[in-house]
Amino acid sequence: MVKKYLSEKYFHKIFEVGITLKGLDGLLEIIGGILLLNVKPDQIASLVQIFTQHELIEDPRDLIANYLIQASHQFSISSELFGALYLLSHGLIKVLIVFGLLKNKLWVYPVSIVVFSVFSIYQIYRFTYSHSISLVILTVFDILVIFLTWHEYHHLKKKILSSQQ
Repeated sequence: MVKKYLSEKYFHKIFEVGITLKGLDGLLEIIGGILLLNVKPDQIASLVQIFTQHELIEDPRDLIANYLIQASHQFSISSELFGALYLLSHGLIKVLIVFGLLKNKLWVYPVSIVVFSVFSIYQIYRFTYSHSISLVILTVFDILVIFLTWHEYHHLKKKILSSQQ
């Protein structure tokens, strides 16, 4: 019984850390969305130019710096609006889910599993185009949070059922 309690306590702590990180990620997305709404595409291109200038002086063929410059010049008002709305909605959904999970709202657990699964599927889809390692890391983290949420949900349901008997 003690071993079972310790493992549940351990899982719960990891769950809390995981969803707290998801909440912070959501807040950063909201901040990014707000910033994106207030920055013009030409300002973004100028900032990218400033941040990559040193790297390009050292190596004019720097792959990442050249990619960032090219991408910033292709950034339009419509892509800026889409990016801002995506970040704001994605961030807000994460923050609301995390708030519900931290408050142990039982109905939020299955909702969060579905939402984080949809996010993960979309990230895998985006990976097929971008081949971004950060998307792989984010997706692995999301899958871990889904597993921990599922585990926490079943543990919480058992606890509620046993307290009602």
